[in-house]
Amino acid sequence: MTTATPQWRTINITPLERVGRIVIGAAVAIVAVALLVGASSVWAVVLEILLLAAGLDLVVTGALGHCPLYQALGYTPKSPRAAR
Repeated sequence: MTTATPQWRTINITPLERVGRIVIGAAVAIVAVALLVGASSVWAVVLEILLLAAGLDLVVTGALGHCPLYQALGYTPKSPRAAR
């Protein structure tokens, strides 16, 4: 019986990029929450929720080490490629 690793569990982000995604994503999420508190219009709320989602996406992909867009494009940085 062969057990294959699911595609979403493969690491396709370099360690430096992972750290960058987590730091920048957390900063973006914090700014989005701060802006959301003072939102004055529906459009502002919608845009700030989208900003929050983008920040959380960066944090999650950085923490998991897997970017679905990289996978869809077939892109693998040199560092993870050498580990295989």
